[in-house]
Amino acid sequence: MSQERRKRQQERQGQGQPNPERLRYIIIAIAIVVAFAAAYYFGWHRHNSRLDRFARCLMAKQAKMYGAYWCPHCEDQKEKFGSSFQYAPYVECGIKGSKGIEPVCTEAGIKRFPTWIFADGARVEGEHELQFLGEQTGCSLP
Repeated sequence: MSQERRKRQQERQGQGQPNPERLRYIIIAIAIVVAFAAAYYFGWHRHNSRLDRFARCLMAKQAKMYGAYWCPHCEDQKEKFGSSFQYAPYVECGIKGSKGIEPVCTEAGIKRFPTWIFADGARVEGEHELQFLGEQTGCSLP
């Protein structure tokens, strides 16, 4: 093999090997991203699981939120629960495709949305902080 050919072959082989210093920076960067992602996920999960317990407690204490899909205040109230709202005691009063009200809500005497009715018969209208709902039901807020 000629000396020139041998030199080109060595250059090609050298190009395929990564720079050790650059590789170290890449590994450190990936480790930092993974650490931040794990911290965010576990923090978010912990917060949501506590709100899950709170929403389930409201249901166990027989509190109910009556709302309508078209009501902006109801949406704001739901957002306070985040993804944990799926466990909250919710009664949908709106009839899709109309501004009519479901009979169960009319029978409960619902006039405004959202309306919370508690086990002792007390009712409050409007959007409320989770702290207030916890005080009304005895459910501890995370």
